Amino acid sequence: MQTISSLEELDQFKQTSEALLVMYGGTNCGVCHSIKPKLEAMVAEQFPKMQQVYVNCHETTDICSQNQIFTLPVVQVYFTGQKFIEEVRSFGLSVLMDEIRRPYGMLFSEV
Repeated sequence: MQTISSLEELDQFKQTSEALLVMYGGTNCGVCHSIKPKLEAMVAEQFPKMQQVYVNCHETTDICSQNQIFTLPVVQVYFTGQKFIEEVRSFGLSVLMDEIRRPYGMLFSEV
């Protein structure tokens, strides 16, 4: 999971990635530190074409405020530049994987 340090960098990922997962977390967020490695592994295994980026809201507050992130953790999923999924604060990783599966399958299906 690549760490993003500027708003421009995040916008570039959103515009150029067919599938993108953005996790907003923080240095002092215990839940964030707990789910980040699990989320990263699950996405890499189940959705190998999806790019993953991480935004530390305690270090880059401007990115989080511009994207209206005021609580942690937040996970956003984009397909072809549009936000499809947003999970905030308490959510299940397996439920998130199920939500991603259908649009990911439609985008990358070999029909």
